[in-house]
Amino acid sequence: MQNGISIYLGLDNTLAENLNLIHLAHKYNLNRIFTSFHIPETDISHFQQDLQTILKLTQKYNMEVICDVSPNTLALLNLDTLNIQELATLGITTLRLDFGYSAEQIAKLSHQNIKLQFNASTITQEFLDELNHYQTDFQHIDALHNFYPREGTGLNVKKLQQQNELLHKYNISVGAFIPSYNKARSPIKKGLPTLEIHRYQTANLAMRHLKLLGIDSIFIGDSLPTEDEIQELANLTDEYILLKAKKLTQNKDILKVLQQSTFTARLDEADGAIRTQESRALFKQIYICPEYIAPREVGSITLDNALYARYAGEMQIITQAQKKDNKINTIAKLLDSELILLPYIKPNSKFKIKV
Repeated sequence: MQNGISIYLGLDNTLAENLNLIHLAHKYNLNRIFTSFHIPETDISHFQQDLQTILKLTQKYNMEVICDVSPNTLALLNLDTLNIQELATLGITTLRLDFGYSAEQIAKLSHQNIKLQFNASTITQEFLDELNHYQTDFQHIDALHNFYPREGTGLNVKKLQQQNELLHKYNISVGAFIPSYNKARSPIKKGLPTLEIHRYQTANLAMRHLKLLGIDSIFIGDSLPTEDEIQELANLTDEYILLKAKKLTQNKDILKVLQQSTFTARLDEADGAIRTQESRALFKQIYICPEYIAPREVGSITLDNALYARYAGEMQIITQAQKKDNKINTIAKLLDSELILLPYIKPNSKFKIKV
């Protein structure tokens, strides 16, 4: 994945904070930067003072700089018209064309020496058909969803998936934003997620969810993410689904296996639980005494104890509430926020548990 951060000149951060953020992104191989020239609260004097310094550093690190521009904001760059050569000289590598450009204009731009980016949240089949009519070169185009500063305005999952499906038909990769609350961006400071469900969630949970939704690139939307958040985004993996849980068992041997193993969901999908393919072999050397016998709530991680004989060591994640059973221990419970990830664990999915 080609993930990235966001920089807003003339807004919350000092120049030093923005430069340090770029250094951190480069340190963790996040080589894409999103910036917007559409923010009314931007301090124009600071914007123009800082722009050259920022772009000089991004050019040094060979970073992709995505600028959200319209004909009305070119004045911020001291440009009268959209001059591709001048933009490239500045260090702007990708134009996100949100509004103000016709399909014919975009088609012409697609054959010039600059990458283009669509607004993934608003693009339509009709506009894509029109772009096709004008022989647009889609090889130099990707798409990025909006972020939504105001509470209650973010996309729902269904809309995101519909837009992604539309764009993927044209082999256009799609990105989206996640929030960070280390320093939520002004003026509203409620986070900058694409999905409303991610507002007030951790950046880590939001990035893992977007990955499972098939998003191709993820950007931290807010002003000053932590180094941990940047590192987590850089380390996001396709190899397994990470699920975070609260431990309930006191058995250290069980906890060791639980935390160190990668599990596989069985191909023969059960009705009310995710069964693990290899758990009985993994827990075979441990005598599993009955402990923490309780009703099995959705998100409970259960382990069949010695009373279940041949099934001892069977580990499940409960997807439909079930009554307690003296032969079944509850060894951990997924955090409530993690439950949005459960539907994406399909037969043969790999997953790990972090407690």
